[in-house]
Amino acid sequence: MLNKALIINLFIYCIVGMSWAACAQSAEPAIKPIPSGPSAPHTIFERLTVQENVKMTLALDMTALMTQKRSRQYLSGTVTAADGKTYEVQVRASGKFRRMKAANPPLKIKFKKKTLLSEGLDTLNNLKIVMPWFDTPTGEELLIREYLAYKMFEQLSPNHVRGRLVRLTLQNTKGGTKKMVALLIEDEEETAARLGGKLITRFGIPADSLEPKQAAMSNLFQYFVGNTDWDYAMIRNVRIIETPEGILLPIPYDFDFSGYVNPPYATPSSESGLKSVRQRYFNDAGLDKAAIRAAIKTFSDAENKLKKVCRSRLISSESQDDLTGFLDIYYRHMKNKDMPPKIMTAE
Repeated sequence: MLNKALIINLFIYCIVGMSWAACAQSAEPAIKPIPSGPSAPHTIFERLTVQENVKMTLALDMTALMTQKRSRQYLSGTVTAADGKTYEVQVRASGKFRRMKAANPPLKIKFKKKTLLSEGLDTLNNLKIVMPWFDTPTGEELLIREYLAYKMFEQLSPNHVRGRLVRLTLQNTKGGTKKMVALLIEDEEETAARLGGKLITRFGIPADSLEPKQAAMSNLFQYFVGNTDWDYAMIRNVRIIETPEGILLPIPYDFDFSGYVNPPYATPSSESGLKSVRQRYFNDAGLDKAAIRAAIKTFSDAENKLKKVCRSRLISSESQDDLTGFLDIYYRHMKNKDMPPKIMTAE
């Protein structure tokens, strides 16, 4: 009887006072114990995100950070995981455009390697956390849309950057607390280590020197989500990983300027000639045509599961419809085509 009463009370509470997404969160199961043995997390990123959408607390002097966000100087803080374990960390503002313009700049968090080793974790000790640009429900929804872009590419390629959603409590040690969704992104060195390669940081890498299938998947995904804010030669919003065999894998990340996310501040690159990020521009320079055709087939075969990602309970039904509608434009234009049009207009 007790369980039945709790369920009835929860249902009434959701109807009168909560959004559907918040209701779903309130009914979520308790955090599971952290696995041990072969399935145990090997890095602090994996430990913090042992489940999706878990709680995490970051405490630091945000007042000082905001006054010196142009600096690369670290401030001391603490991170508390969902299981209550607290870590001493160093934190600084990260990124470029978002760091200067956003109400909540992205943060780079550095853990102590000695602490990680004492817990049997790898010494990969950096991660990035991206918070909503605006302190509004719209700001949170835009961040979740970007998270879903990461999840879509994860469905398409084993060579991806991992992004995980957390429910963050941001404590300013000088006073004040914010609660928000946030996007935890694995560090570039962790991406390289996970894929068994090394990070390439030299500029000027030509597109035709990249692994053809991965390059085609990367380029087509940027087209798919309507993103022109990337560049191989400048290593802008792409990670290039060199495998032990010398193969170069380009991996896209950072999708907030895409038409898929569609924030009010996003603009297409001047080189594309587009008027809106809801249009698509295909950059095919140096790509193998057979690899492009293979990538198009992969995207076609994955249509249902990519749309399922868009139907996330974490966003409003209107946003779900907008995201699936944006993908529908791509699929309608690409029906029976083996090459994408240079420019795909919005409908």
